[in-house]
Amino acid sequence: MCGIAGIFHLETAKPVDPARVRAMLDVMPHRGPDGSGIWTAPGVGLGHVRLSIIDLGGGAQPMLTEDESLAVTFNGEIYNFAEVRAELEAKGHIFRTDSDTEVILHGYRQWGEACVERFNGMFAFALFDARAQALWLVRDRLGVKPLHYALLSDGSLIFGSELKALLAHPLLRRAPDLSAVEDYMAYGYVPGDACLVAGVRKLGAGQTLRMVRGRPMPQPQRYWDVSFAERSKAKPEALEEELVALMRQAVRSRMVSDVPLGAFLSGGVDSSSVVALMAEASTQAVKTCTIGFDVASLDETAYADRIARRFATDHRERIVSPDDYGLIDTLAFHFDEPFADASALPTYRVCELAREKVTVALSGDGADEAFAGYRRHRFQMQGERIRALIPPSVRQPLFSALGRWYPKADWAPRALRAKSTFLELAGEGGEAYAASVGVTPYALRQRLFGQDMRSRLAGYRAEDRYIRAMAEAPARDALDRAQYADIRIWLPGDILTKTDRMSMAVGLEAREPLLDHRLVEFAARLPVAQRIRGNSGKYILKKAMEPYLPQDILYRQKMGFVTPISNWFRGPLAGEASAIAGGSALAKTGWFDTKMLGKVAADHKSGVSDHGRLLWQLLMLDKALGRLFGL
Repeated sequence: MCGIAGIFHLETAKPVDPARVRAMLDVMPHRGPDGSGIWTAPGVGLGHVRLSIIDLGGGAQPMLTEDESLAVTFNGEIYNFAEVRAELEAKGHIFRTDSDTEVILHGYRQWGEACVERFNGMFAFALFDARAQALWLVRDRLGVKPLHYALLSDGSLIFGSELKALLAHPLLRRAPDLSAVEDYMAYGYVPGDACLVAGVRKLGAGQTLRMVRGRPMPQPQRYWDVSFAERSKAKPEALEEELVALMRQAVRSRMVSDVPLGAFLSGGVDSSSVVALMAEASTQAVKTCTIGFDVASLDETAYADRIARRFATDHRERIVSPDDYGLIDTLAFHFDEPFADASALPTYRVCELAREKVTVALSGDGADEAFAGYRRHRFQMQGERIRALIPPSVRQPLFSALGRWYPKADWAPRALRAKSTFLELAGEGGEAYAASVGVTPYALRQRLFGQDMRSRLAGYRAEDRYIRAMAEAPARDALDRAQYADIRIWLPGDILTKTDRMSMAVGLEAREPLLDHRLVEFAARLPVAQRIRGNSGKYILKKAMEPYLPQDILYRQKMGFVTPISNWFRGPLAGEASAIAGGSALAKTGWFDTKMLGKVAADHKSGVSDHGRLLWQLLMLDKALGRLFGL
C-alpha cells in the first residue's frame, strides 16, 4: 500500500523538476512510511511513497523495465500476481523481483492495455510508455484505491493518490466547484466523478485514462462494470457452495503478505465470515481487533469476543467513548474534501488499534452493497410494489397530500418516519431511492442556499446522478437498480473513501475480500429471493455461513455506529454551531443564507429541532473550505 504522484507534459517533453514531484509526495508521508522514490525523464516525472507489504527488499518504486522503456508507480495489491507471473514466465518473460509491481510492467508489455483485465486486486497506477510517449492511468474495478488528476495552465497533467498531493503543485488554481458543494450537501461526501476543487477529477472505479503526447486530452474509458441483467438458474444449495468457494478464494488470496496480517472483527456477519475463513486457512491464530464503546446500546464487543473464542483468534479490544469529537481536525486533514459520515471516527480508532500489531488488516466492507444488506434495499422493493399497484394519477396526489400533512419525525426509527415514506411513494422509483440515500433533502438545501448560489447552480441537482445511474443500469428490477447505483456511487464515494483514508492515516493496509470482483459479479446474478428474503438482507450469505457461525450472529439485528452528534452541538461543540452562521468559512463564501444557518443552530441548541447531523455536515464543510481555500 502506498501513495503515488506525478507530472506528465501533454504537448512537449518539457523537463520535470523532481522537486515538484517531491513536494507532492511530502504531503502524504502517512501513505508510505517505509521509503520513497522519484524518477524523471523528458516530459514525465513519477513519484512513490511506500508501505512495504510484498517483496520488502526488491519492490522499490517507481519501477522500470530493464531497457527503461516502461516505468510504473503503483498503489495497491494485485492478489493473483503469482498466477499472472507464471503465465508471463511461460511466455519468456524474465523477472528481477518478487513483487506484484513488476507483473504490471511485464503484463503491459505482453498484452498492452488489456493486461488490466487479468489483474485481480485493488490498485491505482500510472504507467509511462516511452516508445509511445504515453501515460496510462488505471483504477481498480470497484474503486478501492483513489486517483486524482488535473490539467494545469502549462499543459501538464498532474496526478496523485490524494487531493493534497495535487494542491502541493503551485500551478493548481484553487477555486471551488459549486456543483460539488451541492453534491456534498445532498450525500455527505463528494462523489467519485466530482471534486470540490474545480478542475480536479477522480478517475472512476473500473476506468483507465491513456494520454499520448501531442494528442488532445481524451475521456476516461471504462474497462469493467457490474451487470445485473442475468439471473443464475442454479439451485440454492449449489449457489451457496459456489459462494463459499469464491469467498474462500478471495480471503486466501488476500492473506498473502510479507508483514504481520490480521482482521477487523465487529461481531457482525460480514467481518465474522471473513475471520472464519481466515482461521480455516491459517496455521496460526488470526490476529483480530475490535472497538467497543462505553455505552451499552452501541457496544458489540460481546459478539466479537464470541467469534474470537470460537476461532481461537489472538484478539484485542479497546473501549473508547463515543464522544470522540477531538478527531475532527484529523479527519479534515486526511479526507481533504468534506466528509460527513461520522462512522469515520470509530474506523480511525479500529485502524489505529490494528496498526499496533499488524500492517495489513482484512475487513468485511462491501457485503451490504453486493448482497443487498441495507434496509433501504428492502424499502425500495416494497415501495416499487406499491407504486406498481396504484396508478400515478391517484398515487402522486394522494401520497403528496399525506406527506404534507404528516408531521416531520427525524428522531423516529426509519420505519416510523411516515412523512418521508409518503413523499417517496408519491415520486418515481429513482427519485425515491435518491432521496433515501441522501442526508440533506433537496427542499432543505434550497432553503439553506442563498439566492445567488441557487442561481449559479442553474438547476443542477445532486439526486439526478442517482436517478440517471438507476435508469441506465444493466438491471432487471428495482433491487438491481438500487444496488447498481450504490456500487457505482455510494461504495467508492463513501465506504471505500472512508476505509482508505482512515487506514492510510495510520500506515495500515486494509483489504476487502468481499469486494473481489468475481464475488460481486456472482452476487449480481443472484435471484432476488437469494438476496432478500422477508426482512432479511444478505440472505444467501447468511445461509452459506451457517456451518461456520452461530445463528444469533448470523441473524441478529444489524447495529450501526451512532455518534452522539446532537448532544455535541448542545454541549462541547455548541460554540462551533454558533460560529457556522457567522465568522466561519461557510459564512464568508456567500453560498448560504446566514439567517437560515443561524436558525438551524439556534433551533438545535434550544431543543426545538434536532439538526445534529446537518450541523456536523456543515462543520466538516467549513473545515474543508478552510484547508482547501484558506477561508
